[in-house]
Amino acid sequence: MSLIGLVRLIRTTGRVAEPAPPRPDPAPGRPAALAGSVQVRHVDAGSCNGCEVEVAAAFGPVYDAERYGARLVASPRHADVVLVTGVVTHNMAEPLRRTVDATPRPRMVVAVGDCARDCGAFAGAHGVAGAVHDVVDVDLEVRGCPPEPDAIVAALRQVTGR
Repeated sequence: MSLIGLVRLIRTTGRVAEPAPPRPDPAPGRPAALAGSVQVRHVDAGSCNGCEVEVAAAFGPVYDAERYGARLVASPRHADVVLVTGVVTHNMAEPLRRTVDATPRPRMVVAVGDCARDCGAFAGAHGVAGAVHDVVDVDLEVRGCPPEPDAIVAALRQVTGR
């Protein structure tokens, strides 16, 4: 195909893209300062790594959470949202508290997965300090064991409003 033929094909075909999904309802208690885009710090508080795979997929090229304004960062000092996966083990309770305390206000804490919400399959285990809400205040929860990347992206969209 020649360059002229390619240009003609592009003009006749036009733009081919999926329509943007409708805007979500904002998360309850979301600070207005977090609307638009947020920096996300992910903390594994003691999970089986199932949720980590799904979080990675949510930020990967297929689900692409970044197009809705959520971006992973390495430091809690740069973060607006703390995304916590897994039950909170005794060894991770204090580091989780310190990570949340190091995150500047306004901030939100999102518990991802059934283990983070209510200890899931690990409820009552000897090394478990509790669910995330037992250690720090939680603003938003994502159900699932593990939750699908769509659910994680939907929760982040509630935070960004995009």
